[in-house]
Amino acid sequence: MFYTIGEMAQKLNVAPSTLRYYDKEGLLPFVERSSGGIRMFKDEDMEWLRLLGCLKKAGMPLREIKAFMDWSRQGDATIDRRLDLIEKQRQSVLEQQKQLEDTLLMLDYKRWYYQTAQEAGTCAVHDSLSLDRVPERFRALMAEWEKES
Repeated sequence: MFYTIGEMAQKLNVAPSTLRYYDKEGLLPFVERSSGGIRMFKDEDMEWLRLLGCLKKAGMPLREIKAFMDWSRQGDATIDRRLDLIEKQRQSVLEQQKQLEDTLLMLDYKRWYYQTAQEAGTCAVHDSLSLDRVPERFRALMAEWEKES
């Protein structure tokens, strides 16, 4: 079964212009065209498009995605290169995840801080708050700040 660019975009929850852009950038060499030049997507194209979307969401630059796609078309001789690229991007995502976890912890701390201040009617409540009244998950964060001061 074949799908139009609009149908495939809907299945992937992306704009048709995104698929057109990927095609223009050479990221969709596997997509067939009708005699009139209309892109005709097949069911098996879905996996490639999902992978492309995943790599893009993971922050991989388009030139590296293009290299990955080119290596994929070259076959088994490029497995090592593809694996290396995936490992590199995986490490990048893990670093981003750690940064987001740190950011979320800070936001959670500030939420607790202001909720406590709101209940007391003043931020000054924290000036005399003993460490045992601070939620345990924020204590290491506060200790780290103490070392920096």
